[in-house]
Amino acid sequence: MPDSVLPRAAAAAAELVVVEASDLSVVAGSPRIVVRFAAEDAGQALSVGGHVVEQTGLIAEPLSWTVTARDQGRWYLVR
Repeated sequence: MPDSVLPRAAAAAAELVVVEASDLSVVAGSPRIVVRFAAEDAGQALSVGGHVVEQTGLIAEPLSWTVTARDQGRWYLVR
């Protein structure tokens, strides 16, 4: 069900870290989920991101995903 995708994504992240916010929007005609959370480092952030995608993939088809980090008001891709 579409209305269960965002709660499942946020719950998956919350299993591992503190979730600060979650949001669902439509960008260029495609749904986009954002789950913002606090992580100790880039490795943990990538692990959480992977877990969220894995759990969300049980009920929806994630086409792509990224993990970003904020530094002094700017967002950067985590690698």
